[in-house]
Amino acid sequence: MLFSQDGEVKNDPAARGSKMNVGRTSKGILYRVENGIATITLNRPKKKNAFTPQMYLDLQGALIAAGQDDNVVIAVITGVGDYYCSGNDLGNFTTVDITNLEEASKQQSLLLERFVNAFIDFPKPLIAAVNGPAIGIAVTTLALMDVVFASDRAKFHTPFAALGQSPEGCSSYTFPKIMGAAKANEILLFGKKLTAQEAFDRGLVTEVIPDAQFRETVDKKVKEYAQLPRNSMRLSKNLIWETEKERLYKVNRAECDLITERWTSDEFAQAIMNFFSKSKL
Repeated sequence: MLFSQDGEVKNDPAARGSKMNVGRTSKGILYRVENGIATITLNRPKKKNAFTPQMYLDLQGALIAAGQDDNVVIAVITGVGDYYCSGNDLGNFTTVDITNLEEASKQQSLLLERFVNAFIDFPKPLIAAVNGPAIGIAVTTLALMDVVFASDRAKFHTPFAALGQSPEGCSSYTFPKIMGAAKANEILLFGKKLTAQEAFDRGLVTEVIPDAQFRETVDKKVKEYAQLPRNSMRLSKNLIWETEKERLYKVNRAECDLITERWTSDEFAQAIMNFFSKSKL
């Protein structure tokens, strides 16, 4: 099978010694290549696959490795357990040095920019297998994928305003382009939650698959895709995305600049405190 079974996967030999060592490897991201398919698995199920800074580095490294590996025809990103990804682990913000908040925010913003650019730059077909709920950056980067399969139990949420933040992952450009300004604003400004079917209806998801058959169905589809002529797919993807790349780089930079400002604002600090206060109730 392409995908790991539910539950945390440990000591995966395929994840060790691979080219994803751009940065360090971690348990949070598993990477393996089999039959021309690079599978990148978010592997932090006890935290709903929430991103740590190291996971940002490792996923970026996995995309670079898959893009450069001649054995890879196609790449898939998925998650272990019940969640695809719950976005940023907000606990990351509790460890920031508040005496040097501006510099710390700039460094985190640069990490985010490079991470998103890895999606923009990926030269081969890139598929998301959204096995469960997705939040924040896990939602916005879906618009940079070539195909998005979603389990019918998946949900999609971008709670930027509630957390005193702003859009990321080029979503301020890609979402209005995909679904129209009014529907994109409802998601990005007001944090409307979408079911899998609603995400499909708005053009964010390619196909909704019953959860009981999700892994098997996606596995079969991806294997079929990997048998197609690789150069044709690579060149066609380049043709489709090339005219958008410079705009996406600029949007990504602008979003990260605004996020840097947001992370140093009193409004953001209060929103994070409110979040942790509610989570303790």
